[in-house]
Amino acid sequence: MSARKRVLVVAAHPDDEVLGCGGTIARLSKEGHEVTVAILAEGVTSRYGNRSAAPAKVLKELHAQARQAGKILGATEVRLHRMPDNRLDTVPMLDVTKTIEKLVGEIRPQVVYTHHPGDLNVDHEVVARAVLTATRPVAGHSVRELYFFEVASSTEWAFQQLGDAFHANAFVDIRATLETKIQAMACYKGESRAFPHPRSPEALRAIAQRWGSVVGCEAAEAFQLVRALV
Repeated sequence: MSARKRVLVVAAHPDDEVLGCGGTIARLSKEGHEVTVAILAEGVTSRYGNRSAAPAKVLKELHAQARQAGKILGATEVRLHRMPDNRLDTVPMLDVTKTIEKLVGEIRPQVVYTHHPGDLNVDHEVVARAVLTATRPVAGHSVRELYFFEVASSTEWAFQQLGDAFHANAFVDIRATLETKIQAMACYKGESRAFPHPRSPEALRAIAQRWGSVVGCEAAEAFQLVRALV
């Protein structure tokens, strides 16, 4: 990716953007590309009995953490939406798709990263489908490359039972930005876990090192290329 490009990352929840492609965001930003992160679900209310029971302070803190993570990664902008957490399957698909269509229309990205549709988390599945719909390759559309990313503790925990498996066929060398990814993930104090949880720093490093070993570098993030027009 040589010429300066506009990149859009569409994530379901705060922290998905870091887990899925945090090292890539940091690398692209360092290389001068414009990266916008869009997070669709508010990310916290599923932990409470009902949405109204979630303290406003908790949501405010989580969204502040998302902005701080984006700053660490060098994202141009972090756009936070407030769709219901872990309930995106209750939102009309048209509404989710229209939200993404608006983002694409405003940003005009050449490259889009989003969730793999076979994840355990239903919000990831909804977002993947909505992104596919919103980025239909009609004449004049800005999106030239579309990638699915994996999310530790969701993609692998589906155990290939809920849809097609994640097939990594595109990789980004993140040896220079892996620790930036780990630092950004540390912003999410309620989402990081102790090893051996997949969202622990040790596991995230191991995942990156494993993918790096597959393609001959020290650390990498893996993606499934959906389509590319070159």
